Amino acid sequence: MASVTALDHLVLTVRDVETTAIFYRDVLGMTREEFRVADGTTRVALKFGAQKINLHQAGAEFEPKSHAPTPGSADLCFLTVTPLADWQAHFTGLGLGVELGPIARTGATGPITSLYIRDPDRNLIEVSVRG
Repeated sequence: MASVTALDHLVLTVRDVETTAIFYRDVLGMTREEFRVADGTTRVALKFGAQKINLHQAGAEFEPKSHAPTPGSADLCFLTVTPLADWQAHFTGLGLGVELGPIARTGATGPITSLYIRDPDRNLIEVSVRG
């Protein structure tokens, strides 16, 4: 049977691409990258590890797109090796409130401990350590 092996990228539909890119860069340490696609247009992605998040401007999404692209509808969990206490201090220093955590959860490969914040579109962002 055929099966997939990894997640390459996902798409976030956002109200403002640049505001989102700045947030994910400053808050989560991702890298903003512009890339060209076959039709010659330039798009924006956020890179981290071996993955990326492509950003689509709400109302001007690229085709094909999800059935109902909506800013604020995502719930994303990111893994880190940085202690959550350091993340809490980082979030506090940026004036971001932690919505929940640290709290024990279950990740794809076992137990994780998580903090929850919101991005500019109110997407739920979970930052987690394994174990």
